[in-house]
Amino acid sequence: MKVIGFGDNIVDRFLDRQVMYPGGNCVNVAVFARRLGVEAAYLGVFGSDPLGAFVLDAVNAEGVDTSRCVIREGPNGVTEIKVVDGDRVFLGWNEGGVTTSDPFELEEEHLRYLASADLVHSSVYSASEDQLPAVRGTEVLVSFDYSSEPEGRASAYLKQTAPYVDLALLSCGNMTRVAVEHELKRVHAAGASLAVGTRGQSGAMMYDGERFLTQPAAPTDAHRFADTMGCGDAFLAGLVVSLIGSGWSRRERPSGAALQRALVRGSENAAEQCYVEGAFGHGRPVQVATSRAGNN
Repeated sequence: MKVIGFGDNIVDRFLDRQVMYPGGNCVNVAVFARRLGVEAAYLGVFGSDPLGAFVLDAVNAEGVDTSRCVIREGPNGVTEIKVVDGDRVFLGWNEGGVTTSDPFELEEEHLRYLASADLVHSSVYSASEDQLPAVRGTEVLVSFDYSSEPEGRASAYLKQTAPYVDLALLSCGNMTRVAVEHELKRVHAAGASLAVGTRGQSGAMMYDGERFLTQPAAPTDAHRFADTMGCGDAFLAGLVVSLIGSGWSRRERPSGAALQRALVRGSENAAEQCYVEGAFGHGRPVQVATSRAGNN
């Protein structure tokens, strides 16, 4: 079983802790899949600055293959964050750095590499939209995180991306059940085979074109709680690894029982993620990490 994250990587800088962590939607999914025992890789662009080296080193340390990544001259992506009552609050970012200003361009060798996977994951933050038809052409399964921004839910954006997506993930926050059902139907109608909405403490919902499946959030221990960073990515990793393990492929549609089991696995994985600081650890004090990297 093999999962490849294709797209964004970033440094999450927590201003309240003065600690920075490696992250990014596609990096996180690859790392979490690897921690679930799956072969995993990341394909993307790192900045030439110390922050890019910081993320690259952390991903390599997790046993995720980065051998086909590229380093481009310029800044790596970075977000500034603080935690309020356990929830992350985004304060700003540099538009993804070179990951989005000079994104990865797939060539034949990369497409052959992607074809070796069971699933390729990308996101709304990856500037990968025009690459999705080529990824889809490899016959590999494709998951895509649409996050929560309204731009990623616009009809034109869905028309551009959803026809090439097998599983779409939406962050639905505090939306009502009726509103979530409406959004999942829209994404499915635009072309995604499976549409999933995460709702935080309210759990998750999935629509497969015939039925809605629901899953409560798994319980967490308040005494161990760190933050919610990476919980959606952990949910997705658990979900897709479970589905692939059940035989899901472009030619094999998952059964209702397999879908429900996958939702349970995703929920459990998300709950475990609440005990991790940052996305997958490897935190370093901002000033120390930057100065050390700068002297290398």
